[in-house]
Amino acid sequence: MLRAIVCPDKFRGSLRAAQAAAAIARGIERGGVTSIVQLPLADGGEGSLDALLDGLGGSRRVTAVTGPSGNQIDAEWGMLPGGIAVIEMARASGHAVVNGANDPLRATSRGTGELIAAAIRGGCKHVIVGVGGSATTDGGLAALDALKWSFGATPVTVACDVTTRFLDAARVYGPQKGASPAQVALLSRRLAVLADTYRERLGVDVTVIDGGGAAGGLAGALAAIGARIEPGFDVIANAVGFDDALALGCDLFITGEGMLDASSLDGKVVGAALDGAADVATHRVVICGAADAATKAVLEAQGVTVLTLTDRAWDTNDAFTRAELLCDEAAYEVCATLAR
Repeated sequence: MLRAIVCPDKFRGSLRAAQAAAAIARGIERGGVTSIVQLPLADGGEGSLDALLDGLGGSRRVTAVTGPSGNQIDAEWGMLPGGIAVIEMARASGHAVVNGANDPLRATSRGTGELIAAAIRGGCKHVIVGVGGSATTDGGLAALDALKWSFGATPVTVACDVTTRFLDAARVYGPQKGASPAQVALLSRRLAVLADTYRERLGVDVTVIDGGGAAGGLAGALAAIGARIEPGFDVIANAVGFDDALALGCDLFITGEGMLDASSLDGKVVGAALDGAADVATHRVVICGAADAATKAVLEAQGVTVLTLTDRAWDTNDAFTRAELLCDEAAYEVCATLAR
C-alpha cells in the first residue's frame, strides 16, 4: 500500500490550499494510492487563516475595523479549537482591502491591532498573527495604539516568512506598496524615529530583531510589547501536525503553489516542505501553476519532479480557470510515471 502526503500552499487567485490538496488527492487516488494524508499549508501570509481552519476546524468571525485607508471594513479572523485566534494582517491592513490607490505614507495598521484586541476580548488563549500582504509602512504604531500598547496576559505569535529588519522595511517593501524614492526616504526616517520611541518607552531595540521589518515594521512593534516572531511555515506546520505526518514516512510527497520561483525556496511553503521531506519521502513532487525555469532546474537537479498547470492548459487564463481539474490530472500523471 502506497502512502502519500499532500501539502500544498494556495494557488493564488484560483485555489485555497485545501482545494488544491483535495484535487491532488483525487488524482493520486485514481492512480492507485490508497493512503493519503492531506495537510494544507501556508507560511504566515495570505492563506494562513484558511489553511488552519481547513486543517484544524474552528469558527470564522467578522469584526468591523479600520482599513488601511482609514475607512471601516469588515475583517474576517478565526478561532481554532483550544482557543487559538488566527489573524491575517492582509484582511485588515492589506493590499486587498485598500480603498482605491494605496497611500504609502498614510496607510495604517490600526485595523490589525483592533482585530488582535477583539480576539483578546473574545477570550482567546493565544493569538497567531500572519503578517504577509500588508499595505502599510507605519512601523506598527497605529496597531499598538489600538491595543493600548499591551496584550495583557495573552501570548501572541507573529508568523513571518522574512528576516528583514525594522529600519530596512521601507527600502525593501515600500516600492511594492506604491512609495516613490522620496517617500521611501521619508518612511525610513519615520521608522528610525519610531525605533527610538520604542526603545525609550518599552526598553526594546526593534532594530536588531530579525523579521522586525515584516509588514512595514508591524512585526517589530508587536515584538516590542511581547510577541514572539517565528518562521511562518513552522507556525502553520506545527499547528497542523506536519512533523508527525512525516515521522511515518511516505512513498509520495506532493507540495505546490501557484507560482514556483526563487522565493519559493526561501522560507516559503514549497521549499520548507521539500526540505522537511528530503530524508523520509521516496518521491518528492511539486505541482504548480507555472514555474520559473531556473528554479525548476534547481529542484529537478535534486531529484524533485516538477509539473506545471500551464503545460496542460491552453493559456495562463485557462490554467487559472481549470486549476482544480488540472491539479487532479497532474497528480494522476505522477502515479502513471511512477508505475513505469
